[in-house]
Amino acid sequence: MAKVFQFMANGFEDIEALIPVDVLRRGGVDIKTVSITDTDVVESAHGVKMHADLTFKEAESMLDEADLLMLPGGMPGATNLNEHEGLKAALLRQAEKGKMISAICAAPLVLGGLGLLRGRRATCYPGFEQTLTGAEYTAELFTIDGNITTGEGPAAALPYAYSLLEQLTDSATSLAVADGMRYIHLME
Repeated sequence: MAKVFQFMANGFEDIEALIPVDVLRRGGVDIKTVSITDTDVVESAHGVKMHADLTFKEAESMLDEADLLMLPGGMPGATNLNEHEGLKAALLRQAEKGKMISAICAAPLVLGGLGLLRGRRATCYPGFEQTLTGAEYTAELFTIDGNITTGEGPAAALPYAYSLLEQLTDSATSLAVADGMRYIHLME
């Protein structure tokens, strides 16, 4: 079973964080939310408080086992993620191993700042293109380039999540979850 950690900072975008968690769990992926604050409580950009599964301190020793490290967007969530040195070190280790990393909306700014997008194709929320240092901006709902997947913004949360599920499992699983959630019907 694939192992995923999604990092949560105060100011995260609600649906960019929760839709991927929901989709991946429906697809049988072991995904844990990780608060980068001092507690397990994290507050969204819209004032919704949630309890993360783990704090960064609790998760830190497990991060090297991850198949995917995920960053939801939102402001100031993305900048809060970008200020966490432990998270940035984990992302660099993940990239060195060629393992999966994903970020949506404003969060690709963390990857851009680390140089992980240099020479790659990537997308982000319009207006953050300059933070994709060295990347070719695609303006797509989601962009997969090797081990890095980026997403555009809130409306892209579902296709982005199904893409990640397919990469972690297979197309049949992703399609079955999308169909069960009536996403396929929505697109007809």
